[in-house]
Order: sequence, then C-alpha cells, then structure tokens
Amino acid sequence: MSALRFSDTISAALADGILVVTIDNAPVNALSADVRSGLMAALEHAEKDGAVAGVVLTGAGNSFIGGADIKEFGKPPVEPHLPDVISRIEAFAKPVVAAINGVALGGGLEAALACHRRLAAPTAKLGLPEVKLGIVPGAGGTQRLPRLTGIAAAIDMTANARIVSAAEALKLGIVDGVAKGELIAEAIADAQTANATSLRRTGSRTVPPEATDAIDKAASDALRKARGQRAPVEAIRLVRLAATAPLSEGLAEERRTFIALRDSEEAAALRHVFFAERAAGKVEGLEAVAPRSIETIGIVGTGLMGSGIAVSALNGGFRVIGVEQTIDAADKGRERIAGLLDKAMQSGRLDAAGREDRLSRLTITADMQQLTQADLVIEAVFDDLTVKTDLFQRLDAIVRADAILATNTSYLDPDAIAAATKLPERVVGLHFFSPANIMRLLEVVKCKNTAPDVLATALTLAKRLGKLPVVSGVTEGFIGNRIFSAYRREAEYMVEDGASPQEIDAALEAYGFPMGPFAVFDMAGLEIAWARRKRQAATRDPAERYVVIADRLCEAGRFGQKTGRGWYAYPNGKRTVDPEVTAMIEAARAEKGIVPKSFTAEEIVSRLLKAMVDEGEALLAEGIAARASDIDLVMINGYGFPASKGGPMFAAGRR
Repeated sequence: MSALRFSDTISAALADGILVVTIDNAPVNALSADVRSGLMAALEHAEKDGAVAGVVLTGAGNSFIGGADIKEFGKPPVEPHLPDVISRIEAFAKPVVAAINGVALGGGLEAALACHRRLAAPTAKLGLPEVKLGIVPGAGGTQRLPRLTGIAAAIDMTANARIVSAAEALKLGIVDGVAKGELIAEAIADAQTANATSLRRTGSRTVPPEATDAIDKAASDALRKARGQRAPVEAIRLVRLAATAPLSEGLAEERRTFIALRDSEEAAALRHVFFAERAAGKVEGLEAVAPRSIETIGIVGTGLMGSGIAVSALNGGFRVIGVEQTIDAADKGRERIAGLLDKAMQSGRLDAAGREDRLSRLTITADMQQLTQADLVIEAVFDDLTVKTDLFQRLDAIVRADAILATNTSYLDPDAIAAATKLPERVVGLHFFSPANIMRLLEVVKCKNTAPDVLATALTLAKRLGKLPVVSGVTEGFIGNRIFSAYRREAEYMVEDGASPQEIDAALEAYGFPMGPFAVFDMAGLEIAWARRKRQAATRDPAERYVVIADRLCEAGRFGQKTGRGWYAYPNGKRTVDPEVTAMIEAARAEKGIVPKSFTAEEIVSRLLKAMVDEGEALLAEGIAARASDIDLVMINGYGFPASKGGPMFAAGRR
C-alpha cells in the first residue's frame, strides 16, 4: 500500500495490517498544530478502515516527539488541543503502540503514556521537563505517569525535570520493552498480538501502592531543589493527587494548574531563558563560516581547572593530551582526572566501560612536543600575564600552524596574550567555570584578531562539550566577572553602610540564589580577589569609594572556608556569624564616620540588582555583550542568579 499523508508533518503506511504513523516535523518533531491535526486525521482513518488492525506511532529522525512547538509559546492555543489528541489515543478501540525511536519529552512522553503499549529504542530518552519552563505537564503527564511508576518516581521525574534512559524507563515501568532489533518491526508485532478487547489504558490503572516514607522523601528532596519556584511544588501536588482522584478530576486540575502557571511571571522568565539559550549561539557574521575539525585537544596544566576541562573533553568524545611540567605532576594530573571519572561512576552518570573508554583517549605527559598532534590547545595555568604569554610563545614553536590556541584566563587581557604570538588570529578565549566538568557555562571570548572560523570552531566545540556558549568581547573579567565585581563592590558598600553580611546573604537566598554573596566569597576563597585589588591599587582613582574590610580579613589570614575563617567562621565546617568580623566592620565604619542604617530585604535585593543591571548596560553599550539575554544566561549559569527570575536584565524589565 502506498504512503498516506494526513498533514504536512504526518504520514502513514500500512504494514501487515498495522498503520505505522510517522511524525516528521524537523528538527525534533514538536507537537505543532499541524502535527496534532494530522494525528487526529490518522486516527480517524485507522478507526474507519477495516484493513487496519492497530496503529504504531513513531517519529522520523532521532526524535519521537520533542515536546511542544516553541513557535506557539505565548500565542493563543490552536485546536485540536493536545489533551484532546491524547484522550483520543487512549480511548482508541484498536491497539496503539508507541515506537519511541528517540527523545520523548513533555507532550511527547504524554502522548506515549496514552498509547496502550510502549516500546523504546535503546538510545531513547524520556522525561517531563515542563518545570524548567515554569509550568507543569498539561496533557496528563502528572496523572498517567504515577499510574505506571508509582508516586515517588513520578515526583522525581516531574518536579526535578529528570530525563531517564530507555533502560531506566523499563525498570520504572514506563515502557513495556526495549527493542532488541528493528524497532518498528517489533512494534508492529506488538500491535498484532495485542488484544483489542483488553487494551491496557494507562488512565484506567490504579496507582501502585508504596511506602509513605519514600513518597515524602521524594517530595522533600524536590522541594529543596526548587528553592521557592511554584511549578515543582504544583507538580508534586498533582502527582500526589493521582493516587486519590479519578482520572477525569486529576486531568481537570492539572489543566487548570497548567494554564495558571503558563500565564505567570515565573513562566515568562523561564521562557525568556529558554529562548535566550537558543539565541546565544547565533553570532552575526558566522552564518556561512565552517568550523575547523577538532579531534585532539591539548590541555596545558592539569590542576583543578585543567583536570575538569580534560574530563569535559573526554566526555565529548575527544582525544586529550594533558601537559605538565614534570613527570610527577603529570602522574598527579592523571590521578585527578581518573578521580573525577570515578566520582561520575559513583553517582551513576558513568559506567565502567565509559570510564575505560575515556581513559583510553587520555595521555598525560611532561613532553610539550606531543602537542604537535593537537588541533586545539587550551591553557589552564596560573592566571599571570607573564606566565601565560611565555607559554603561548613556546606553544607557537610547537603546534601546527592550523591549530587553535585558547586561553582560560578569568581576568587577564587575552589580546595581550594573543599579541605575543606569531598568529594572533588563531587565539580565542575559552573561560570555563569551576568545576569545569560540571558547570555548563562557557564564555567564548572573541579577541581583537580572532579569525571567524576560529570563533565558529570554539562555539561548535562548546556545544560538543555539552556547554552553553556565550560570546564576550575583551574586557577585564569578560561579562560574568565584570558584573560579579560590581555585585561584590555594591554588597561591600552596603556592609559599610549598615547591613550585615548575613542579612545580605539571607535576602539574596530568599530571592532565589542558592547562596548569598558573602557565603560565595568564602567558598571561593578571598585571596584571589585580594591579589587583584593589590594589582590595581596603583591605578585606582583615589576619589573612588573603597571598602577596606575584605583586605583586613585577608591580612588577618581569613581566606574563607579553606582556612576556617572568612566573612564567617566555620567551626566544624558550619557557617556561623563571627563577632570578630562584626567588630572589624564596625571599626571600618567608625573610621569613615559612617552612621549605620538598616536595610529591608527588598532594599538589599533592589540595590544589588541595580548594580548588576547598570554594569550590564555598560557591557551592552561597549559591545562586549551582544544582547541583554546573553548577560542573563551568564549570571544564571555561572553565578547562581535564579532562573525563575529570568536573569538580572529580564528582572529589571530590560527584555
């Protein structure tokens, strides 16, 4: 039988009495209005055609259904609505089998849950990530999933937006099988053997019983991670509801909650972040520029930062050559990298075979000449201009002429580093955030002479490393650290003006930051910023306001958590207010004749937000950042700004 077409994105073909319906809506088979109407038409045909004994639903390419169509975000809904499509699938009189060939996310998983059987490809990924957009599943996900997995696992997946593999989905009961051979052929066989008189409709099942303690733990864990966001809280409530309410009531309450959240400021902020991430990788002028091929990455320095970068590169499938100054240092570097891989195994993110594969692609050496094999070399050495320029001059004489050189500096001028080389056009900044194997943000610094294909290569590399690349121009601290410096400065001004470090931290944590600024300073260590302030002392404007408290903490040997004392004291590792610091703050105020005043939490947040936004506006005016949304991404992914607030520029109305 020839192929049938039910819409621009839905086609079907009859195979052995089973209608195989294929969604083809590149790139991820999103549930557009055309897909929804096409599915309804295909079901109508299957219902009326006596030659059709069942239906297999699958996707073209690497996706089953990737979720909602982002082009429809913020627009009035178009019929048929997804809940109606899904209800039609579940109520269908003939067997419907989901052949999950790739990602099934959001509405895609909801559609699969409504099918009578689910078969997954071994590489499939399944999840309900709606809370990342400030909403909950709106087409039955919170009601059908727990009927298969139980309440605790459903809370984990919906409230944490956790995506599971096909193997885990099988263990949880989400899918009935993982294909051993050809997925569609096995799905057709499944549909042929299904009994049309006793179809397993997910919505008709009862939620399996489980221990209350397990449910409560899943809920409390998710609430802790939610940090005040509404969507995870509502997801937990709705999943729990599935155990006590009939399906119709649960679906009605889910839909009501979905619509309320969809129209909230939190959802608007998270939609902004969603679109910002898609815009960040688009750089004007690079549309037709082809990136260079990168297979082998050299990393000079395998300390904390270098070892994290190495693991990221190994995870990305690259061959890695790490270089140290001595054989002993090289051995220690290899141990550090192996240790990070071991931690990934312990947490379940990596298996033994994956660990061995990564180590087989790793070489650590004290012989810099081995970098002749590298397509790109990243330096991760001490952040000193002389050290870095000397290294780049040595690399100039070793690496191939077509190899790219990348600096990981946080504050130094990469143009000055590039100028020390023979080919400055091949130099780019790759500012990783620590720990580099965990942190998603990567500032890609476009130097004055960086060639377009070098910049394009850096962006492609970042994506292969699983990073979120944001392009920055050259300025001290780039986008993130320059704004963070303004944030730090304003926080210290407020301490001098009368706020306590703990009051400021509490206000920012209540706003949604995982940690307040002073707790962060202590965790990172106070000595790096102190060294930078000392370097700048000679050129600092004497008329500029300067707070000496942080310097005095360092002079007293208070470098933060590592020394057990910083802005706070850490007896037994626990953060506590230290009267000694309070006395130092009061003394500094008295020296300037400052009469301390009190601040409300709202005033603290407002003042710090303004400091970030003012610096962000300066970065935009100078052309350092291309768009306000790039600044938001940097502060969310590198500095803990709450994503549910959309970033500082969004929160301030700069949209």
